Amino acid sequence: QVQLVESGGGLVQPGGSLRLSCAASGMLFRNYVMGWYRQAPGKQRELVATVTRGGISNYASSVKGRFTISRDNAENTVYLQMNSLKPEDTAVYYCNAWAPGTDGHWGQGTQVTVSS
Repeated sequence: QVQLVESGGGLVQPGGSLRLSCAASGMLFRNYVMGWYRQAPGKQRELVATVTRGGISNYASSVKGRFTISRDNAENTVYLQMNSLKPEDTAVYYCNAWAPGTDGHWGQGTQVTVSS
């Protein structure tokens, strides 16, 4: 079955950087739109960024210019490079895979905490 495993979260100071990874298995990775979402305590899950099968990316306005999503179809992995992190970026970050005709798949999440 489809598995998405996130890694790379942690504690970082404001202004710092982190790189999240999501390794996919059990699916034909190149056929899926891949995305990162996040959920802060007491808030709804929100879109952070997506990357299409063709490599076109889309970002939430709150992270545009600071975060970069990329995918490596040979490694079945999607990345989220996060720079200039702010305390309001603190959340659990989830990887998502979606293709037409599917309900989509979620990873288990990785915690990102931005604090001094």
